[in-house]
Amino acid sequence: MTFRLTVLGTATPYPRPDNPCSGYLLRTDHTAVWVDAGPGTLAALQRHHRPDLVDAVWISHTHADHAADLLPYYYALLFADGHPREPVPLYGPPGLAARLEAFLAGAAPNPASAAFDVHELHDGHRAEIGDLTLTSHAVEHGLPAFGLRAAHGDAVLAYSGDTGPCPALDRLADGADLFLCEADGAGPHHCAPEDAAAAGRGARRLLLTHIGHTLTTAEATTRAGAPVARPGDTVVIT
Repeated sequence: MTFRLTVLGTATPYPRPDNPCSGYLLRTDHTAVWVDAGPGTLAALQRHHRPDLVDAVWISHTHADHAADLLPYYYALLFADGHPREPVPLYGPPGLAARLEAFLAGAAPNPASAAFDVHELHDGHRAEIGDLTLTSHAVEHGLPAFGLRAAHGDAVLAYSGDTGPCPALDRLADGADLFLCEADGAGPHHCAPEDAAAAGRGARRLLLTHIGHTLTTAEATTRAGAPVARPGDTVVIT
């Protein structure tokens, strides 16, 4: 059975032509999980999977470039041609539901619950979604933020979310078959390419993403010794 990652977008801090912000689709033969919902990723998702039929959505943190497309997703599920079987399980950091409520206020006392079954993440949070196991690890980003280890049988994907270098990032990557790590490089709460490379030494493969505007992909690749994810790419995780 195949476990694969499809890159929906990698841009930061706003979407660029042909590159949405952070978003990824994890799929096996039976399960689909949308990881981070940055602006533009809902449109990109539709090239690969029906949004109303994803099995869950997992959000690393509440910054808009990772979560803003939850709002149009809400309207797609409830007021357009989406036909979800039930509210979509939504896993995210504490405060995510309140942010959604603030944007959607007025429709009902708790309008988001019509579209989403919200679960708050914590360090070590574990969820079984179809034949995927999602384990969340708290990382350092100046607000509640989480990295992800997604396992399908013996195959493991690790995803940094947004974080500065920290021991949790090293543990997250250790033993992973594929480590998808941000390399924004701007400020104290992000990784430079060298930081991603250091954390990724424990993984079998490193793939950079979320490259900051001060870097070119060629510079990031040279500095980390690893390729950069491109929108539309699909990688098989073995």
